[in-house]
Amino acid sequence: MTTLQDASVARLLDRLFAEAERATSPAMKKLSPGEWDRLLTSKTEYLDLYTLMKDLWLPVSREAGTLLYMLARSSGAKAIVEFGTSFGISALYLAAALRDNGGGRLITSEFEPSKVAGAKRHLTEAGLIDLVEIREGDALETLSVDLPDSIDLLLLDGAKSLYPEILDLVEARLRPGALVVADNADYSPEYLARVRSPGGPYLSVPFAEDIELSIRL
Repeated sequence: MTTLQDASVARLLDRLFAEAERATSPAMKKLSPGEWDRLLTSKTEYLDLYTLMKDLWLPVSREAGTLLYMLARSSGAKAIVEFGTSFGISALYLAAALRDNGGGRLITSEFEPSKVAGAKRHLTEAGLIDLVEIREGDALETLSVDLPDSIDLLLLDGAKSLYPEILDLVEARLRPGALVVADNADYSPEYLARVRSPGGPYLSVPFAEDIELSIRL
């Protein structure tokens, strides 16, 4: 039996996905389409946007979570970095893979304190908190120091406008064959151009409806 098949973990994920579906953000409803687009693509106002969305869970889908688990398991990942913890659903899938790989370390970053607290509760409830280090603050700072020398998998699921900058921080530590998973990457054309560049250091392909899956060559 894998960690994902454990009844308590499965029940927890069911509960969290249900809570995520019920979550609303009155502040977000007040944004016009133009304001939303501006904040979503801004490299300077991303904290304002995610503050407005602090009550939204913004989780990966169940299918994407399962994919993350499969990628981490099949690659034997031991060192994983995540940009954008939110309430910890994706971290649960990644930490479950680490557990089933025999251990490892997930470093994940989230700037909203209430989400950090929630993610810690959920990972503790799942019995996976010992595998996870949650760094609170702006990922441009929290992920700029003390990373593993060799990283097996990078998940990008925070402010889309910062995908290139976060990749800059981690890229030199991505081992050959490391996987990079970018959720909703269509909102970062600069990032897509980089990982899809012919002759570049990545082989990349769009996967499912909203994921860009890349491998470090």
